[in-house]
Amino acid sequence: MQIQTKFHGEIQIRPTETWKFLKGLPGFEEETEFALLPIEGNDAFQVLQSTKQASIAFIVANPYTLMDNYTFEIDEPTIDLLEITKPEDVMVLGIVSMKKPFEDSTINIQAPLIFQLHNKKAKQMILNDNRFNVRHPIAKGGY
Repeated sequence: MQIQTKFHGEIQIRPTETWKFLKGLPGFEEETEFALLPIEGNDAFQVLQSTKQASIAFIVANPYTLMDNYTFEIDEPTIDLLEITKPEDVMVLGIVSMKKPFEDSTINIQAPLIFQLHNKKAKQMILNDNRFNVRHPIAKGGY
C-alpha cells in the first residue's frame, strides 16, 4: 500500500502495519487508519501518520521513558473496545508538541494513545485525572 506522508514523502507500507482507531482521534474522527513510522536517528520518537491524508501526522513518544511515576488505569470501555486481555497486549504512547528550543516541548499525558499489539486496534483515551495535563513538559535527557 502506497501512502503520502508529512515527513517521509511517499512510502510503501503493508496493511498489516497499520493501526485501526475505530472511533478516530478527538478532532479527527474521520481518520481511522494510521501507521507508526520511525524517525531516522531518533529511537525515542515516532510519527503517527494517517494513511489517508499526508497532512495529518503526530509526533509520538512513550511517556514512561520521558517521565517518572506515570501510571493510570485503562477504563473498561477501552478494554472492551480494544479487546485487551492482559497488560502485555498494550503499548502506550503520547502525542508530543515539539517546540524550539526542544526543552520547551511537551507530551500529552491526559489523553494517552492505547494500542492493542495483537489485533492492531487503538484508541486515544481521555483520563479524568487532574494529576495529568495535555502539556506536560518533557524531562530533559538525551533525546
